[in-house]
This record gives sequence, C-alpha cells and structure tokens, in this order.
Amino acid sequence: MLSRTADHLFWMARYTERAENIARMLDVNVQMSLLPTMADSVPNQGWDGMLVISELVPQFKARYGEVTAQNVLDFMVKDTSNPSSIVSCLQAARENARAVRFSITTEVWETLNTTWLEMGKLLKDGALDRDPGEFFEWVKYRSHLSRGVTIGTMLKDEAFYFARLGTFLERSDATARILDVKYHSLVPQTGIAQRGTAVRLNEPHDVQRDFYHWAAVLRSVSAFEIYRKVYRDVITPARVAELLMLRPDMPRSLIASLNELVSNIEQVANDRSRETQRRAGLLRAELQYSRIDDILATGLHTYLTTFLERVADIGNRISRDFLVPIAA
Repeated sequence: MLSRTADHLFWMARYTERAENIARMLDVNVQMSLLPTMADSVPNQGWDGMLVISELVPQFKARYGEVTAQNVLDFMVKDTSNPSSIVSCLQAARENARAVRFSITTEVWETLNTTWLEMGKLLKDGALDRDPGEFFEWVKYRSHLSRGVTIGTMLKDEAFYFARLGTFLERSDATARILDVKYHSLVPQTGIAQRGTAVRLNEPHDVQRDFYHWAAVLRSVSAFEIYRKVYRDVITPARVAELLMLRPDMPRSLIASLNELVSNIEQVANDRSRETQRRAGLLRAELQYSRIDDILATGLHTYLTTFLERVADIGNRISRDFLVPIAA
C-alpha cells in the first residue's frame, strides 16, 4: 500500500475518534458545572483543565483571553482555527476519507460525509447552545456508527488495519487525558502541581463532590454501568483508575487500547517497524502486569504523563515506519 494512502486512512480514523473524545471530555465539564456541589469550587477550573490536558492554552488565550464555559465550548467545538475542535476533526476525517475513496467502502464514505453535512446543520440551528449534552451524544453516536460501518463492511486488509491503528492510538491518548482531568481539578485546591496524587486520591476533602466527579469521568467513557457490574460497590478513585487503565475487558481502557494497537501493528509490520513493535509491546506488557496500588504510589499524574509521552513516541514511529514516503 502507498504510504500516502495509509496516512489518509490512519488519520481518517484518528480524527473521527478524536472528535468523539473531545465530545466526551467536554461532556464531563458540562455535567460537573451543573452540580450544586461545584458552587464553592474555583471558578472555571474544569474548563481551564480541559485546555491544559488538550495542550491548547496558548492558542485559546490568543483568541479568547478569558476562560469561560461558553468560550471553551466555542473553541473546542466550532472554531475552525483550532485543529482539535470537533468541527476541524470531522472535516479532516471527511477530507482524508475523500482522498482514499477507492480504499474504503461506499458505506464508510457516506457515513463520514453525512456526519460532516449534518453537523453543519446542527450548529447552524443552535443545537450546541440549546443542549450541549445532546449535541455531544450525537457526535459520539456518529463516531460509533463510523467505526461500526468500518468493521462491518471493509475487507480485513492493510487499509482496515491502518484505520484501526489510528483509532486505538488516539483512544489510548484520550483515555489517559480524560482520567488526568481529576488531577487538574485538584491542583487549585492543593497548590501542588508536581507531586504524585496517591494520597490526594484518598483524601476525604469533599466526599460528595469526589463521588460526582468520578461518576462523571466514568460516564464520559461509557464506563459507569460497567463499573457497577465489575465492582458492585461505591465508586472509589483507585477502582476507577484500575478500570480505565488495567482492565482488558473494559473497551476504552489503556490496556485494551494497547492490545489492539499491538495487534494491528503486527498486521502491517515491515522491515523498518521492529523497534516500534518492541516499544508498543513493552508498554502493553508493563500495563498488563502493573498493579493499581503501585501506580498510585508513583503518582497518577506522573504515570499518565509518562504514558502519554510514550504513546506520542509510538505515534511518531508509526508515521516514520509506515506513513511518511521513503526518500529516494
């Protein structure tokens, strides 16, 4: 397969997954802002944290200045100058799909194209302002539909595997960032930005607020019902972290994403990709044999920061090994 074709397929799936995950992260903040227990919290800390974990603070400040819920929603949903906004991601997914229509099925193309067209109508009709939660559910549904159509209609060849690579690389990154939202919500209260969070995850500073926050995090990755089924007990930070990081039967967990990532890299492996396979396999193995108590003792934020760096390295190596044309 031509590297430029693989590149389009990889980014088609990655941008679709990114749009969904941006919707999930924004939905957490919308849910939390509606809770009465947030009344005494630091103003806009959740929205500020959203920008921090997305690494978009400088761009936002240059364009909007003040961090408010409305400004962040506009920036992260419909601002075309932000390459990570939902509008930008779905447009990029559509354009990448259009470039490789010969490599995908008609159903995949029509799903992505229809998503782009319908989103324009929804935003024009004020769907985001009227009910942000409903709009985010629509984004998630369209991503589910795109993924399902891809699995259900595409031949299981290299085109399919490169699309799946993009999906799970993006998902592993996003789940880590969503989980790290908790860390950023605690920083203003503790004033400590560099130390681990193991002690603070168990501090009874505000049990009710803590419960609602973690419940919102679970719902943001469609894991609230799964948590109840697996643990059958009250929500605790350590168990939430364990579920979203170390449970291979949890679809959006870090280990589940790494399992898929390693499997799909193996399907498209070439002579250049051995080191990429080794690094992905090593990260997967470390997750597979880790214990949540050890991770929390190290510090959740510290662990997730390192994890994100390693995922980014794997992504860069995938680009070098498969997606960037080899110089003559």
